[in-house]
Amino acid sequence: MDSLETELERARALDESELADAIEAIGFECTRCGACCKAESACGEDGESADEGSGAVVSDGNAESAETDAEPHTATVFPDEIRQLQAAGEYDFRDVARPMPYGLADGPDGPEGETFEWALQTDDCGDCTFYAEDDEGTGACTVHGDRPLICRTYPFSVALGGTSQPMGEAVDEEGMVRAHECEGLGRDISRADAEELAAALKERAVRELEEAIGVRDNYRPVDPSAGQVVVHDSEGAKRPDGSAYE
Repeated sequence: MDSLETELERARALDESELADAIEAIGFECTRCGACCKAESACGEDGESADEGSGAVVSDGNAESAETDAEPHTATVFPDEIRQLQAAGEYDFRDVARPMPYGLADGPDGPEGETFEWALQTDDCGDCTFYAEDDEGTGACTVHGDRPLICRTYPFSVALGGTSQPMGEAVDEEGMVRAHECEGLGRDISRADAEELAAALKERAVRELEEAIGVRDNYRPVDPSAGQVVVHDSEGAKRPDGSAYE
C-alpha cells in the first residue's frame, strides 16, 4: 500500500462524476430492511438474543453464550461526528459512541486495554442505538439528518488503501467503487441520488484517511491499568467517556 499521504491525495482527486457513474452502473435503493444497522443475530423480548437457527433464546445473563451468538453492530464514527450527534439530541458521549471493540481483552470487570477509534453505540440487542422499527418491521434512523458518513454511504466504499470496507469484502465493483452486501443493490437509482452518494463517498474517503493520519501522528503509547480502556483517535488518547487520557 502507498503511504497514507499518497492515498489521501488520490482521495482528494477522486472525480465525483465518475463515482456517480459507477454507483448508477451498480444500482442501489435502500429498502429500509435495517440489516446494516442491526446485530447479526436476532433479539427477543427484554434484550434477549435469539438464535434464529434453533429458536433458542440466550439471556443477557449468559455472557459466554451471548458472546458466541451475537455480533454487535459496529460502525466507525469520527470524533467530530460524535459531537455533532451529541449536539443534535443533547446526548452524553457514551449515548453516542463506544470504544471500537477490536483489540480489547475481556477482563474480570469487562473490556480492558487499548483500541483505535470509536463505534456507534449499541442497545442491549447489539443494534445501533439510533435504529428503530415500526410495527410492520420497517426500519428508520432516528438521527437520519445527522447520521455519520459511514451510514450515509453504505453499501459503498472506494478502492483506496487506508479506507474501510464495511461489513466484509465487496460483492460487486465498478471502477473505484466497491459495493458490499445489501439487498438494495442492483436497483435503479436516479442521477441526483447517485451524485449525492458519490459526493458523500468521496468525503468519507478523505475523512477516513485524514483520521488515520491523525491517529498515527498523535499516537503515544500508554499503559492502562487493569479494567481500564483507552481509545486512540485523531485527537489523542481518550477514556471511554471521550475525556482526555492523561
